[in-house]
Amino acid sequence: MQLVYPPVCSGCGKMVGRPAGLCTECWSTVRFIERPYCEITGMPFDHDRGDGYVSPEAIANPPSYAKARAAVFHDGVARKIVHGLKYSDRADLATMMAEWMIRAGRDVIDDSDVIIAVPLHRGRLFARRYNQSAELARTLARHCGKPFLPGVMRRIRATRQQVGLGLKARQDNVRGAFQTVPEQVSRVAGLKVLLVDDVLTTGSTVEAATRSLLRAGASRVNVLTFARVASPGEETLYA
Repeated sequence: MQLVYPPVCSGCGKMVGRPAGLCTECWSTVRFIERPYCEITGMPFDHDRGDGYVSPEAIANPPSYAKARAAVFHDGVARKIVHGLKYSDRADLATMMAEWMIRAGRDVIDDSDVIIAVPLHRGRLFARRYNQSAELARTLARHCGKPFLPGVMRRIRATRQQVGLGLKARQDNVRGAFQTVPEQVSRVAGLKVLLVDDVLTTGSTVEAATRSLLRAGASRVNVLTFARVASPGEETLYA
């Protein structure tokens, strides 16, 4: 099969040595998120402020989740990878993406009992045919030996696409959009949940999902995404 369909770079299409990999040129452009960053939000600092430092934003507006981590910034090749998984049926990319997420989020993975993906509304799931966040969560669970719990949470209200919306509009858009299935509450009660999504922008989506899990009795929720947005203006975490 590799003779007929040789593996190509997920960023530029050049031939590479392994499926769902990157060539050296594309690899060198990926901006991995490294410490120092806020211990709660995972948002990188422009200089080292010491271990365990929490950003002023997180102190002033503490999120519902305990900690958030992401592997890369959502730009360039990383953005292409996200779009490939999300819109182009490239479910094969989930393995590479999950490997990067494990490297970036080992602390929140170890601090979690079960893994849950941010769900899609059934209408959008029907259009896309699969939930990209669930593919990442399933792959993470397989590699980390943590239980993946599909079907525990559902999106009960169809929402607008979040792209292009500011912080307040995003918060209004997802308010009340998630529900932990009543018959499934016992599967998360008293447990530490790792909530998985593909991209963190303003944090509104994972905030709404986290609140639903906490209402269902989860003891704490950590967040792990493949990418996060870090650009000025409306698309920053605290726009």
